Amino acid sequence: MTFTTLEDAGKFYRNYAKAVGFSTRVRGINRKGNKIKNQLITCSRERKWKSKISPTEKTNPTADLNCPARIYIHTLKDVGAWIISKVVLDHSHPCCPSKAEMLKQHRELSMPIRRTIENNEEAVVWNSHSKDSFDRNWNDFLLNFGLVDNKWLSDLYEDRHIWVPIYLDHHFWAGMRSTQRSESMHSFFNKFITRNSSLIQFVKQYDNCLGSREQAERESDAADFHTVIPCATKSSIEAQFQDVYTHQKFREVQVQFRGKANCITRLTNSALGYSVYEVGEQVFSSIFNKFVVTYDSVAVEVKCQCLLFESRGILCRHALSVLSFEQVSQVSPRYILERWSKKVKRRHTHIKSSHDEPLLEPRSKRLDQLVFRSQNICEFASKLEELTAILHRVYDNVMAEMESLKAKRKGTSSLSHEDANLESVNELQSPPRIRTRGRPKNRLGSKLDKQIANATKKKKTKVLSEINLFDAASVVHSNSSQYQGHVMNYQFRVPGVGDNSLGV
Repeated sequence: MTFTTLEDAGKFYRNYAKAVGFSTRVRGINRKGNKIKNQLITCSRERKWKSKISPTEKTNPTADLNCPARIYIHTLKDVGAWIISKVVLDHSHPCCPSKAEMLKQHRELSMPIRRTIENNEEAVVWNSHSKDSFDRNWNDFLLNFGLVDNKWLSDLYEDRHIWVPIYLDHHFWAGMRSTQRSESMHSFFNKFITRNSSLIQFVKQYDNCLGSREQAERESDAADFHTVIPCATKSSIEAQFQDVYTHQKFREVQVQFRGKANCITRLTNSALGYSVYEVGEQVFSSIFNKFVVTYDSVAVEVKCQCLLFESRGILCRHALSVLSFEQVSQVSPRYILERWSKKVKRRHTHIKSSHDEPLLEPRSKRLDQLVFRSQNICEFASKLEELTAILHRVYDNVMAEMESLKAKRKGTSSLSHEDANLESVNELQSPPRIRTRGRPKNRLGSKLDKQIANATKKKKTKVLSEINLFDAASVVHSNSSQYQGHVMNYQFRVPGVGDNSLGV
């Protein structure tokens, strides 16, 4: 069997290996200068390697079984072709064709194939702007690649209402979407627990997880308060979002402002302040996607066919392009959602945690008491329609009374006397000092070192005391006519009997 190139021969043996159920490796190459003369391709389980680690300590699996399957390929000088000169088909291990796709060699995805898959996925799923266009693109995709009878794709198409964007755009989901029931919960605890964690470990790590999330929110709030992300354009609308939104959400808004440069806006119809635009977005070098955008100049409302704002709460690049065309400097407050504002005041979540602020504990206790009593009242009132009507009237009266009281106390502090009581707040103190591991910073001196240090210290003390005594004596001698030495405030050594060093 002859081949034009060495790559064709290697590809032929790899295809054979995939059909049989094993993988291959290049075992050796002989060269003459820079040219390859022959090549040896063997089964990937060909090696026989003996580990230096004892079998009782070595637990990692190995695939080396000294398999003899191989082929020899060499070149013909006169013809310039490649031939297989020797073939060994026997294996020392069983081969399974149905599991060949799980081997690493047969799971490789070349760049052209990968790009083809991505282009088809992007064209079919993400660039479908209507349900009819998605169904049409999906059927064309299955026909072009011969996947009409594929069961997995058939099941995926049946669940298209939970993962295809065109089926979800009419619902507001704030960018959160999952095809699995507990996927978001798994990602929440992914860093703290595993599948092997016990129930006790989950209880301990749950509090750590909440603390980590609270700390991350504090750091994000601090970054939003102390720093500013520069605007990507000169648009005053972008500056409006910059002043209100958090950093994370403002980055998503900036993506739409940058994408506005790829949009071409054209007015198609206008009447009584209501305008219809056609916005062409350039997605590739010569491919444009067209969107219909309506703008009401009276109500200052804009709506795009892509429904990005209706589904994610962010104005799309097509709507921003129309607003720029209309020279709108500020958007309506309805397009700035409070949930992403860095100045939003979050209500107490009423989820108890050891990381809660102590000032919120009395409020949480009051809430528990109110919920307990309200539950009993609601359960009793739900038995009859008349009782339910009475409870509704009482709720309306109580709500009006509480709102009036809140309005009267609007100028006072929002914290009650009970909330402002800080006696129950634990005083923060430094951690206890403990001895660290390793040698201390200062070496433990020997007995001789201590004696030398003490002698030096005494010598310095004696010299200083004599200097102070000499200064004090000079002052007393110069002022002896006015003051007596026993009433002086200077501290000096009292001379002994017969000591005439002071001259008195």
